Amino acid sequence: MALLKRQVEALLFSSDEPLSVHRLQAALPDAKPAEIRSAIEEVRSDCADRSYSLEEIAGGYQLLTRPEHADTIALLRKSRNERRLSPAALETLAIVAYRQPVRRADVEAIRGVQSGEILRALMERGLARIAGRENVPGNPVLYGTTDEFLKTFGLRSIEDLPKPEEIR
Repeated sequence: MALLKRQVEALLFSSDEPLSVHRLQAALPDAKPAEIRSAIEEVRSDCADRSYSLEEIAGGYQLLTRPEHADTIALLRKSRNERRLSPAALETLAIVAYRQPVRRADVEAIRGVQSGEILRALMERGLARIAGRENVPGNPVLYGTTDEFLKTFGLRSIEDLPKPEEIR
């Protein structure tokens, strides 16, 4: 079991995206899912006094630096500012996240301005996606969020979004 724990930790450490139990098992075919889950919990408990923690995000597990070290890391990654979303993009993304699947026309009705370019930019950044088409005349495109959205905002699932009444 000690070897499996080290293998799971190495895979999580080397990955820049969350790894599901299924993906971990694909890399460790001799291990059973229950053994992998047990190893994950051991790694999580080992992280208790470290500068990073094991978090469950977007249906998988990922090693993340603890929030109290954000300022230190920001000094190292000054280029991170280039990745910031504009207020209009955040507003559009929030509408998509809370109303998904949602038509562009509905996003525009809520915002009061055209949102096609912003939706395209969010899709290029991997935060929004085409979630299908509505079964009405014209078959308008429906938009939704992606796993990258969940990773970016540190959410396990879309249900983890704060409720509107919690925000007020």
